[in-house]
Amino acid sequence: MPPRKRRRDVEEPAEGASPLPDDEARDAANTDRSPPPALDARAAAAAAVLAEELAEEDGNGEDAAEAGRAAERRERAGRASRDCPYLDTVSRSLLDFDFEKCCSVTLSPNNVYACLSCGKYFQGRGPNTQAYTHSLEATHHVFMNLESAKVYCLPEGYEVVDRSLDDIRYVLNPSFTPQQVGELDAKRHWSRGLDGTDYLTGAVGLNNLKATDYVNVVLQALMRVSPVRNFFLAQKAAHAGNQSLMVQRFGELTRKVWNSRNFKGQVSPHEFMQAVLAASKRRFLVDAQGDPMEFLMWLLHTLHHDLSGKKKGGKSVINRCFQGELEVTTVGGDAAVAPEKMPFYMLALDLPQAPLFQDVMEKNTIPQVPLYQILQKFDGETEYEVLRGGRKKFKVSRLPRYLIVHHKRFTRNNFFVEKNPTIVTFPVKNLQLSDHIPVPNGPDGKPAPSKYNLVANICHDGKPEVGSYRAMVYHRADGNWYETQDLTVTEVLPQQVVLTECYLQIYELQPEVGSAGAAAGAALKAWVGILSGEALRAAPSRMD
Repeated sequence: MPPRKRRRDVEEPAEGASPLPDDEARDAANTDRSPPPALDARAAAAAAVLAEELAEEDGNGEDAAEAGRAAERRERAGRASRDCPYLDTVSRSLLDFDFEKCCSVTLSPNNVYACLSCGKYFQGRGPNTQAYTHSLEATHHVFMNLESAKVYCLPEGYEVVDRSLDDIRYVLNPSFTPQQVGELDAKRHWSRGLDGTDYLTGAVGLNNLKATDYVNVVLQALMRVSPVRNFFLAQKAAHAGNQSLMVQRFGELTRKVWNSRNFKGQVSPHEFMQAVLAASKRRFLVDAQGDPMEFLMWLLHTLHHDLSGKKKGGKSVINRCFQGELEVTTVGGDAAVAPEKMPFYMLALDLPQAPLFQDVMEKNTIPQVPLYQILQKFDGETEYEVLRGGRKKFKVSRLPRYLIVHHKRFTRNNFFVEKNPTIVTFPVKNLQLSDHIPVPNGPDGKPAPSKYNLVANICHDGKPEVGSYRAMVYHRADGNWYETQDLTVTEVLPQQVVLTECYLQIYELQPEVGSAGAAAGAALKAWVGILSGEALRAAPSRMD
């Protein structure tokens, strides 16, 4: 019978083997207590027969074996992921997540990993990929996926699970809770970078890529606008699905500037500038000087359109903060045209012409003019010539939450650019517009709040062709003014702010104190805080 035949085959000695004599076999059996080879062979054969019978009865034998091997691999990988021997090779001082996330070899932006030993970016982690090759050539083993923030060990390929890498994940993609956002203006937070330098959260330097100082000053100024900052800090999940690259990059840059756990006290707007180049169709370049006023207006309109999803109209945190309304009356001939309502993001102020001749001391006199004098343009009575003929009168019919003032310091023609050196004297605090120009009335029929405090001042130094821009910003939690010029951040006195050749200014409306302005102050304070998506949709239309 077949079982008996299989038994004879098992009991036959192997071909070429010499059987032991009986005495030697008995001695070996007495000295060695292990089962004889014949018994082991019979047991193995029986196990094989049993496995074959089970396989015939159930066709899942191969799947069960494969599942067992997979479970064993997972267990082995789990032990390795918790006890990775290469974590001491991670060099945090070489990590910089501000650059564009693309492979340093293929320039592909897909499936990019950062080597945590040298900081370079490579694509993929499987065999024959750039990251896999780098791990073999440079013996660098720990890599982080720049999208999922998962860490892997190469070339082994297992995932590294270790809480000591959480600080790197946070620097890659900072996040803020509503409580943390609410404390930014209440508590100042000094941090120390890995190089030992101290920096104040929210007052960090921005790297000048080549000639991007005009971009850096605008970004520093916008970081002082609390509702815009809070929106992009606290509403990460709300605009994460926004397809606009500008919205995503501006939000990432805002979170990095206000990150108190950065490895260094500076931020590079490299990815943000890549988005600007694409969205503006290379209107604003990295290697050519630009105009901060033009860039600020373009940025505000772009963010508003991308957030609201509409070319015209719509609501967003941008127009709620910066949009006001002008009443424009065109005077032509003997009859006056009916006033026209026009929204605005910025008030442009004309500076008086500089003197053409030197004084008696043979020196050029730098004229000075107070801010309230050039604000008379918007008193509703002064007529101004316009380029297309006729005359116009301007009057502010609705004040914005944040007032942007542009001092028209540069005059361009077909041949050159001329700079007006006139110094504008302005108050840093308590600019009461109602004392100089007519202001609209509030719901109670009384003049609306019109007291502003300066929060950002952008000035220009040098000649128009070769000059540079710097920004002076007010840090609310610290209560001090800081001058930022690219990577340099220094504390300055408020008296030094008014001595500059100001070009752009951002003023913040202050709520009135007292019974007369209690209602207006309460309404103002209600939406000054964190502007969520629900708050934007539920806000009354009169705030637009």
